[in-house]
Amino acid sequence: MKASEIRDLQDVELQEKLKDARTELFNLRFQLATGQLDNPQRIKAVKKDIARLHTELRARELEAARQQAS
Repeated sequence: MKASEIRDLQDVELQEKLKDARTELFNLRFQLATGQLDNPQRIKAVKKDIARLHTELRARELEAARQQAS
């Protein structure tokens, strides 16, 4: 998922995507532990997606705080 796609999402959608990504990461780690993982690079990609989602959520949180302070 690209950063521009993440910026276009609503807050509720961001939370849903974050929850889905965390579930996917858990499943990928489980597959890795059991030797069933086909694409180990997917773990890295999902971690980056989670970081992007957290970054956008934090940026929105800071922007809302700035709006309230003004």
